[in-house]
Amino acid sequence: MRHLLTVTDLDRATATELLDEADRFEQALLGRDVKKLPTLRGRTVMTVFYENSTRTRVSFEVAGKWMSADVINVSASSSSVSKGESLRDTALTLHAAGADALIVRHPASGAAHQIARWMDAWAVSSGRGGPAIINAGDGTHEHPTQALLDALTLRQRLGDIEGKRVVIVGDILHSRVARSNVFLLATLGAEVVLVAPRTLLPIGVESWPARVSHALDAELPGADAVLMLRVQAERMNGGFFPSAREYSINYGLSERRMALLDEHAVVLHPGPMLRGMEIASAVADSGKAAILQQVTNGVHMRMAVLFRLLVGTQEAVA
Repeated sequence: MRHLLTVTDLDRATATELLDEADRFEQALLGRDVKKLPTLRGRTVMTVFYENSTRTRVSFEVAGKWMSADVINVSASSSSVSKGESLRDTALTLHAAGADALIVRHPASGAAHQIARWMDAWAVSSGRGGPAIINAGDGTHEHPTQALLDALTLRQRLGDIEGKRVVIVGDILHSRVARSNVFLLATLGAEVVLVAPRTLLPIGVESWPARVSHALDAELPGADAVLMLRVQAERMNGGFFPSAREYSINYGLSERRMALLDEHAVVLHPGPMLRGMEIASAVADSGKAAILQQVTNGVHMRMAVLFRLLVGTQEAVA
């Protein structure tokens, strides 16, 4: 792997290896008073975020530091971007400053792919290697490490992903998390069902490896997992549904709806949660919810991704 830009670059074997690697990092850190591994000592990891983030940014930073990398956070609002610097010049500047990996979040779909093309072209012309690029969310396109950590959480809770039925609910149209999860879970052998109002489904969704439904109550019995999505109001221009109350009535995961789930079923949410609209507090704080487990797994999963891109597959993690 040179970069991680999309889950569609991952075949089943590679995705499974990354999940296994994350589990090994978790085991390697158990019982350590000081959570430090020497695996990325001497490497420089930079996060470049053009959008706000808590979970993704923090977990990448923690992952890098736990692996002894030098981690530098670059915020667009406090960088030369605010003075008009282009995305290309910012990326090349950070590369010239010594970045071994650039972790990029950007509101434009395809931004991480474009940076990777620029870095690869520079590497060819200069004869020197460029940094690995990790897509930490590009517009409404993809969020590959979120899908990987969700898959890791499902595997830990359910034992396996093959043959499991995962219901993804909510704002599919604007969700990079939904797109990445659909394709990764299908690659890993899951049956995926998308539940949303027609106004929150993207054009071409019928070509995705998933079944589409508009009736949440009908899809919950027999589901092994439910992934609730955030309603992304910041990406909406106009009315996609009549009101927050009506959305909650039709597509919110209430206590009544949680009771429709099988005993073993697990509830996920990538965060931040809109409690009372997308998900009831009683559900988010219940034993079925694995929301904080997702956050913990995010650190281990991102350790695995950094390790794979910057070191390879052969060296021990301990």
